Amino acid sequence: MEIIISNEPEELEVPEEYIDNIRTAIETVGKLYGVEDSEVSVTLTDNEHIHVINRQYRGVDRPTDVISFAFNESEEPEVVGGSTVNMLGDLIISLERAEEQAADYGHSVRREVAFLTVHGMLHLLGYDHMEDEEREEMEAEQRFVMDKLGISRD
Repeated sequence: MEIIISNEPEELEVPEEYIDNIRTAIETVGKLYGVEDSEVSVTLTDNEHIHVINRQYRGVDRPTDVISFAFNESEEPEVVGGSTVNMLGDLIISLERAEEQAADYGHSVRREVAFLTVHGMLHLLGYDHMEDEEREEMEAEQRFVMDKLGISRD
């Protein structure tokens, strides 16, 4: 799995264990869903930056925890002679929001960051939670992956 991780803003301090946690979650999803030869871009950010993106692309005027931009959703023409890497898409994760939610939910930041990464990856793979049936299926998949990661609601 090709994983590209960046910070926005660039001066955002990101603990190395967060990055390791994100890589492990993405690689695990890749193996479990047969997309280990894919590429994912991850931007780690704060509430201010993700608020702007959420307003601009989703029309929601508040910060959120994770936003996914799947590259395989639309009917785009095949690039002949191009890369053979499956570009799954982009994840944008607010580490500030992850830390807030971990405190709110009473579990570790490690668990929250892994969960948000798994949640975003499942969106990149086509899972959604708009309808009750979709939500139940996605929640089951999230539990499955978190169990495989060995991360509970500690």
